[in-house]
Amino acid sequence: MTIWTPTLPDDGPRYRRIAEALAEAITSGELAPGEKLPPQRQLADRLGVTVGTVTRAYAEAHRQAWVDSRVGSGTYVRRPAGEAPTTFRAGQPVADGVIDMGMSLPPPHPLRPQGLQRALRTIAEDPAALQAATDYQPEAGSEIQRARIAAWQGGLGLPDAPERLVITQGGQHGIHLALQVLAQPGDLVAGDALTYPGFVYAAQQAHLRLAAVPMDADGMDVDALARLCARQAPRVLYVTPDLNNPTGVRLTDERRERLAALAREHDIWLVEDAVQYLPASDRGVALSTLAPERTLHIFSTSKILAGGLRIGSLTVPEPLLERLGAAIRSQSWMVPPLMVEAACRWMEDPASHELLAWQTREIAARQALAQQRLAAYAPQGRTNSSILWLPLPAGRRSSEAQALLAQRGVKVSTPEPFCVGSEAAPQALRLCLGPPASREALERALGIVRETLDAPPTSPWQTL
Repeated sequence: MTIWTPTLPDDGPRYRRIAEALAEAITSGELAPGEKLPPQRQLADRLGVTVGTVTRAYAEAHRQAWVDSRVGSGTYVRRPAGEAPTTFRAGQPVADGVIDMGMSLPPPHPLRPQGLQRALRTIAEDPAALQAATDYQPEAGSEIQRARIAAWQGGLGLPDAPERLVITQGGQHGIHLALQVLAQPGDLVAGDALTYPGFVYAAQQAHLRLAAVPMDADGMDVDALARLCARQAPRVLYVTPDLNNPTGVRLTDERRERLAALAREHDIWLVEDAVQYLPASDRGVALSTLAPERTLHIFSTSKILAGGLRIGSLTVPEPLLERLGAAIRSQSWMVPPLMVEAACRWMEDPASHELLAWQTREIAARQALAQQRLAAYAPQGRTNSSILWLPLPAGRRSSEAQALLAQRGVKVSTPEPFCVGSEAAPQALRLCLGPPASREALERALGIVRETLDAPPTSPWQTL
């Protein structure tokens, strides 16, 4: 992506000329609402001015309400009143008639509430289970419950070592715990240039420095990672090898082997996030298999059973267990045993296998439908993934497309929240195919996406 570089007039203070150029670019549509401005040092170098001059210019543009500054993230073109930015706060109400493709959720099905209902009913009828639910449990979870979760994961082809498994309050909790025990404030951590925002936010809250590793159609660029290591090796590398979120790309097995070797050479901890579930046939060899002594494997019930359970797992090298236990004690003492027991009983219910089989078929059908309806725009998506990455044609901006779709009742995500550090966001959309209530609702949404992209770009005066 070309870095915005204004041509400045000769008269007047330089900071004011930059601020005026910003206002003109925003008014003309050259810079779109929500677009991230160049890092101050980068723009200063291109303009031949000091960083302080650009800082003052951005402050002036902020005073005039052209831009917003976000601590630790950067400076962005302010959105018009009433236009909400992409958000990843789950549970927000969706207006009637709106088709939500902004959140990565499994397809709705009556078996989900029914499965939880059955699990809770059997607990209510089991005095021993009720007593256990009222008692304190070990920080990592009871030995029996950890064995049951490990057995469930083993049936899915995932790590099944109960002696190295820690029960968490979902995948996001697993990320926070991993960073808490592996890194100290100021340490360098790295991930794909486009990655799950939960990792970015967790690293920022832990006061860690973020480095973006470039990626391509085969996943993380391990050569680029090696160059980063030659300068300064990250303490932790966060990886989603089977399904990058948001692009859906898969890290090749050859790169996984090289990554594991590089991690050993430079003493890097690997955090392997497998929460975006795929069938075993779609997954590569796990990093926890290639480098078990330095990999923390994250999984959760959210993409298979229900996100509201907030039950997940961390499978870790044995030396980390005591530190993880201490971290959990400092936060909540333990994961609520009632919810763990409900999740275990739901996992063991034969209907949960029926639900997963249906979900696998349904997602494949939805992915095929999306590929067919949006074929003209070269969508990128895996057969059994509910994520679709849609590069936009030349001249289209993701913020503009998102706003137009929102006006027509379709919610989608732009790439900006997925960017690590100061990396420029590509012009694309992430579509989640799981949330629409039915295949018919998804087809309506895809039709609106196609019609919106087929139409000419809006005038900047219409957008603003």
